[in-house]
Amino acid sequence: MDREIITFINEKSEYLLFQFVDGHDIEVLENEYKTICESVSVPFTLVAIKVNSWNEELSPWEAPAVFGKQNFGGGAEETLRILTEELLPKIKSDYGFGDETKLIIGGYSLAALFALWCGYNSNLFYGVAAASPSVWYSGWLDYARANDFKAEKVYLSLGNREEKTRNQIMATVGDCIRQQAQIFEEKNIPCTFEWNEGNHFRDSDLRTAKAFISLMR
Repeated sequence: MDREIITFINEKSEYLLFQFVDGHDIEVLENEYKTICESVSVPFTLVAIKVNSWNEELSPWEAPAVFGKQNFGGGAEETLRILTEELLPKIKSDYGFGDETKLIIGGYSLAALFALWCGYNSNLFYGVAAASPSVWYSGWLDYARANDFKAEKVYLSLGNREEKTRNQIMATVGDCIRQQAQIFEEKNIPCTFEWNEGNHFRDSDLRTAKAFISLMR
């Protein structure tokens, strides 16, 4: 697999956490891991996978750009395939994780939307940790209403200033995440929904850590 992978391994892990990351996420990843360690007593492993093309690899279907010039490429299906058919079997084999190890997929921003999409498209995941997910994505809420969520539980969060932006599409994120939480409630999916202080660019490591922590408690 032609990508950077950062691992924090505990061979007696009860939970195996997967997170797709960009360069900024990698810079604060150690603090995220430390924050999780300080808050949970169960052993876990964190596997962070560097994304080569953020808008291409993590988007569920093609959509026009909403900031900058790069459109969304709809590569989520291939990314999930790489995770489940290549990376996951290797991690399990290398470190002896069995089927009893609970898998959680999480992330921040578009990676959090990808994690939610994985929850609808694979029954491998115990939980989905979605911190500030891009639920404003074109067609997302219709998709969420029309499809069954396969993970057992989910965590959602958003910054309380994220909807206060000049970008008209991204300004809908507050209404969209409220609707997403309602969808889970109506479908009886256990969901924790929290608001954080600040805009989208504040404390991404701490918010992602909170998401993983919530699902391991």
